Amino acid sequence: MSNNPTINTIIYATDMGEHMRPVFRRAIHLAEHHEANIIMVHVMEPLTSTGNAVVEAYLPKEQLEKFHHEGMQSVLERMHQRVTSFCREETGACPTTGSTLVSDIVVTHGRPSMVIPAQATDKGADLIVMGTCSHRLLGHGLLGSTAQRVIQRSDVPVMVVPNCE
Repeated sequence: MSNNPTINTIIYATDMGEHMRPVFRRAIHLAEHHEANIIMVHVMEPLTSTGNAVVEAYLPKEQLEKFHHEGMQSVLERMHQRVTSFCREETGACPTTGSTLVSDIVVTHGRPSMVIPAQATDKGADLIVMGTCSHRLLGHGLLGSTAQRVIQRSDVPVMVVPNCE
């Protein structure tokens, strides 16, 4: 009998940044090793109060709602394109051709440090894989603030993968 924890579902949290490939590769490797599925989660941060005020000053309510809806659709489409491309490049398969490696893509809005742990709980995930760009200050590595907050709020283990180039 193995003492290793079972990993069936992995949340891959992405900011869709240009350096996300090492993090995605780690999630794929873990999913293949554990015969797990990956749920990709992208959280769009809300506009600041200043940003909201500027947008609301120039757009009527109906256009603002349309702008928000179309923005979410655009992000979802870009996520699907990237997932398909990454899966094809990294594994030779992709979700649109029947691969079960990436079982779901969640694009939502809110504070990533709150939404990512909530998604892990909601989806019954066993692990969260996310990237961070650690900063060096006086010789000590400082973990990115979002990763740090996810670790503090999560009920499941979090694997943080360095993704700075």
